[in-house]
Amino acid sequence: MNTYNSPIVILLADDDEDDRKMTADALRNPSWPTTSRLSATAEELLDYLYHRGSHAPPTASPRPGLVLLDLNMPRMGGREALREMKADPALRSIPVVILTTSRTDEDIENTYDHGANSFIVKPVTFEGLVQAMKVVTEYWFQIVQLPTGA
Repeated sequence: MNTYNSPIVILLADDDEDDRKMTADALRNPSWPTTSRLSATAEELLDYLYHRGSHAPPTASPRPGLVLLDLNMPRMGGREALREMKADPALRSIPVVILTTSRTDEDIENTYDHGANSFIVKPVTFEGLVQAMKVVTEYWFQIVQLPTGA
């Protein structure tokens, strides 16, 4: 079981504003001290992780305990962001859960091949999303042991 002294940062990258808001709402759980950081693009996600631009001071972008990543975004997609994260020794230990509408075997295989820790098809109802986020946060923050600094 992991013990956290401060809220766990969950970094969500999704180009759909409604999906970002619904997922952030679904992540609100009084039993888990989390804070959601939202990115509309994969570039913004990487800026956050590398402390670039508006995320330059590390205090503005604390290391996330979990990244929720949509695959299909304009310009740079989630696939490319995943590959870049998992190629960087400083970032590769951050768990990345793919949260997408895709159901293709190719996407599932490709993301696992590039280091994704889980692949979840977005539930169609808000209730389903709340349940999925409850299970995800319980799994990543109570059940598994993460490396120090993750």
